[in-house]
Amino acid sequence: MAEEKPVEDLSAAEAAEELRRLAETLARADEAYYVEDAPELSDAEYDRLKARNAAIEDRFPTLKRADSPSERVGARPAETFAKVRHAVRMLSLENAFEAEEIEDFDARIRRYLNRPAEASLEYTAEPKIDGLSLSIRYEGGHLVQAATRGDGTEGEDVTRNVRTIDEIPERLDGGPDILEVRGEIYMSHADFEALNTRQAEQGGKRFANPRNAAAGSLRQLDPEVTRARPLRFFAYGWGQLSEPLAETQMAAIDRLGALGFPVNPLTALCDGPAEMLAHYAEIEQQRATLGYDIDGVVYKVNDLGLQERLGYRSTTPRWALAHKFPAELAWTRLEAIDIQVGRTGALSPVARLTPVTVGGVVVSNATLHNEDYIAGRDSKGEQIRGGKDIREGDWVQVYRAGDVIPKVADVDLSRRPEDAEPYEFPRTCPACGSDAIREAGDSVRRCTGGLICPAQAIEKLKHFVSRGAFDIEGLGGKQVEQFYLLAWIREPADIFTLRDRDEAGEKALLTPDEVLDRLEGEGRAEARAQLAAALGLDAFERAAVAARFAEKSRTPLARQLGWGEKSAGNLFAAIEDRRRIPLERLIFALGIRHVGETAAQLLARHYGDWPQFIEAMDAAASEEGTAWDDLLSIDGVGPVLARSLVKSLSQKAERASIDRLAACLTVEPAAQPQASDSPVAGKTIVFTGTLEKMTRAEAKARAESLGAKVSGSVSAKTDLLVAGPGAGSKAKKAAELGVETIDEDGWLALIGAA
Repeated sequence: MAEEKPVEDLSAAEAAEELRRLAETLARADEAYYVEDAPELSDAEYDRLKARNAAIEDRFPTLKRADSPSERVGARPAETFAKVRHAVRMLSLENAFEAEEIEDFDARIRRYLNRPAEASLEYTAEPKIDGLSLSIRYEGGHLVQAATRGDGTEGEDVTRNVRTIDEIPERLDGGPDILEVRGEIYMSHADFEALNTRQAEQGGKRFANPRNAAAGSLRQLDPEVTRARPLRFFAYGWGQLSEPLAETQMAAIDRLGALGFPVNPLTALCDGPAEMLAHYAEIEQQRATLGYDIDGVVYKVNDLGLQERLGYRSTTPRWALAHKFPAELAWTRLEAIDIQVGRTGALSPVARLTPVTVGGVVVSNATLHNEDYIAGRDSKGEQIRGGKDIREGDWVQVYRAGDVIPKVADVDLSRRPEDAEPYEFPRTCPACGSDAIREAGDSVRRCTGGLICPAQAIEKLKHFVSRGAFDIEGLGGKQVEQFYLLAWIREPADIFTLRDRDEAGEKALLTPDEVLDRLEGEGRAEARAQLAAALGLDAFERAAVAARFAEKSRTPLARQLGWGEKSAGNLFAAIEDRRRIPLERLIFALGIRHVGETAAQLLARHYGDWPQFIEAMDAAASEEGTAWDDLLSIDGVGPVLARSLVKSLSQKAERASIDRLAACLTVEPAAQPQASDSPVAGKTIVFTGTLEKMTRAEAKARAESLGAKVSGSVSAKTDLLVAGPGAGSKAKKAAELGVETIDEDGWLALIGAA
């Protein structure tokens, strides 16, 4: 199987583009899996993509996006159930696929804990059930609430449905007063087949696989439907507790079993990677005969005290790892290669395939990565590393890589048609006809059209209204495309003037002639067809389009096809509701390259409010001086992100658009996390030198958990420098600036851990 370009060989530009692709692909897959209960992606491939994303972020930490898959757990809860806020977040797991990664996991744990390689370190190993995550809350021994994972913070209230599942006890005898049991709802193979047989006999929906059947059965509005479905449950963990269950993971699982919860009998205690891998192999051999679906093995540090020390990343615990099984592959014919244009102007090739079933799902599109991957050879005829020389008509190997777009993994040259021609990657943008250029060291060709490119404009607007940004209910991707084609919305600020223009009977921001003039010329046939379709016309004819365009502009939204008084009113109300927006959401919504949700949160927390943020970006535009140094001092912000940020905000046209948007909004200052009983809450801390009693990672995590900001460099805003042996330039600069400096013992005493 062909391999992607190794992470260590990626340039910064290539890494940024790959992180963009991974973020978009995995976000779409999350929505399909968690919300729609209809995954269109092989689990193993999904997890491999997440692992690749993490590897790129490790090598290029400054390129980490705000919408990074590593910062996301699951997807938003569906709207058909009441929402439940989890007392303790339900996190996902870091994934691994190779034996070396298990050894690396053990080594990382030991480094974090300062534990020598020869010391014993026990782990539990248990099958990873392919089902639906569930949290069940008991108070005083009574089941009071059950919720799905949702996005990890909020899930769906499925209490009534869970009460119908025989394997889940209604009452407990002898457990903690408050106990949240975490586990997996699943369906056995035999029960799944029987259910599908009944569904077919009754003319109902047949489920694609047991996981879909289990998720769909649990998330029924009528509990009696759930009662009729053969759902099962395995407990594997816990959330909020009023008292500990035990001192070790294994003993805690045994305790849950004693309380009446089904626990997996294949859970075993392992001492080190060799025993973990041996148990993985044993479970894999039994996989086909278990009678239920699993997709890997989960390892957890057994000592709960060590788990507490290790703590958590933003979405995953440091003390656990999922070792996944390999993905499924399939061969099919590549019928055509299309080009899609993203919001940053990137031209992304997409393979159109003869439909093929991969992992139980029919797929017909696949990502082809980039120009080099398709070409195989450069202009001099030399082989391009990782290039495959893929042509239309070829037979290609695919496996699902997210949403409806799987990945092309290889090509069978022996089956190539004799008339197959090398694919010529376009040098102009298919959306606007502008030159598409490729900078030195970059694997991505980009449209130079900028604001005049409709593909970029539409994608930027889609990003603006996306879940992590303004999240305007009723204004999704389809509506954005329609409103843009009709010239109702051309930039974000236009969203907030739409109601006034609608009431005035003139929504269009361009005249019919202006719109039609922009559609003239080569390469615009698709755009002309899209506009005709948006106007409800069968074909593009200039006079008919102009007349219909003018008519639609004067027709209130409530009287447009597909709209009504209620839906139009709901949309305008949702837009008004988003005039007040948190600072971090606004920064993320701007769609600036390299500025994802995490970076937006860091920037918002550092600068506090919109005026200070804009003033600081203007002062840093020269990429030198105090403001520039202050921007780079933010832990998690590097030169690539900082340069992209200040350049975007200093572009005349883009800045004018942003200023028009800000004038429509009330931007809420960033919430500053505080720990009222913490002596370091709100302070900016820098660590330097060698720490001997805790690792740097543990010290940083501890500081942030106490409400402190951790910076990577010393500046006038630094409140405290913690300096271990070997402290150099940072200690010197702190002395020059009069920044308080303490050693590691002083730090431990300060936070009460000495």
